[in-house]
Amino acid sequence: MEEPSEAALEYRRIEAARRGDEDAFSELMQTHYEAVFRSVLAIVRNEHDARDLCQEIWVKAWQQIGKFRGESKFTTWLHPIAVRRAVDHLRKRQRWFDRFLPFARPDDNPDAPPAFEPADERPTAPEQLEQSERLARFDQLLASLPPKQRAVLALREIQGLTYDEIAQSLGCRRGTVMSRLFHARRLLAQKLRETPCD
Repeated sequence: MEEPSEAALEYRRIEAARRGDEDAFSELMQTHYEAVFRSVLAIVRNEHDARDLCQEIWVKAWQQIGKFRGESKFTTWLHPIAVRRAVDHLRKRQRWFDRFLPFARPDDNPDAPPAFEPADERPTAPEQLEQSERLARFDQLLASLPPKQRAVLALREIQGLTYDEIAQSLGCRRGTVMSRLFHARRLLAQKLRETPCD
């Protein structure tokens, strides 16, 4: 007998979870946890907060799984829940985190975006210090963006989502996404001109 496909297995898990099967929901969570975590981390830029938020997101998903009708992929239904919670977190806290875009790939995080510097060139100590100071200043400028603009920029530049996917995640129109992204990039460029990083 042929093994069921991943899509068929997921459908069964979703149906079981909708009927209250906690084990089935746990399997869904294990399958999708890291993708949700990466999306949230891209917005809040703080691992501890992102892990806490993921707990809240999965509780909310469990509470609302009965409303999922299967008219879209599970991830398409789940992603907006995660993004809205992350954006709400930024709004409520009214503080910016000290990092926005990771500019180097930490050794212990193979999923981080690649470094902008070539991996085989090791800068000298003074060059490392200068680069570190430039990046720290750049991070401060990025962190000063308003939450909505910062969220759109993170979803576009870090997660690589399309305008339509971002619009669905944030519950707004495509034009709103384009406008926020334009203003985020323009504001960032203005801040960079006013306060050069080099």
